[in-house]
Amino acid sequence: MRLLIDSAALIWWFADDAHLGPDATAAIEDPGTEAYASVASVWEIGIKQARGKLALDVPVPEIMEAGLINALPIEMAHAVVAADLPRHHADPFDRMLVAQAQVEGLVLLTPDAALRRYEVPVMDART
Repeated sequence: MRLLIDSAALIWWFADDAHLGPDATAAIEDPGTEAYASVASVWEIGIKQARGKLALDVPVPEIMEAGLINALPIEMAHAVVAADLPRHHADPFDRMLVAQAQVEGLVLLTPDAALRRYEVPVMDART
């Protein structure tokens, strides 16, 4: 499976939070999975940390460098698709993740049911 982990699921995984379901955890940790996190998620998490709304013991870039999850850069094609998406969701970070999942052929791991309205495969991060 090729998986794009959204910001909430990424935070839950980093924090070993019970909100991340066992199927989602297994999917991330499966050796056959290519797991990705968008640099948009790293940016969003950094904003939350800077505003004092989130505290993690280890900075996200350090966790990413451990190697289990690959960083997915934002490319021009991602930006073009994100700008053209229907307005099912207003959050620009989530819209970028949908676009990246579409362009790269990834399954989006997210707890956000609203993202199911887009033409992208979604896995519920709570299961």
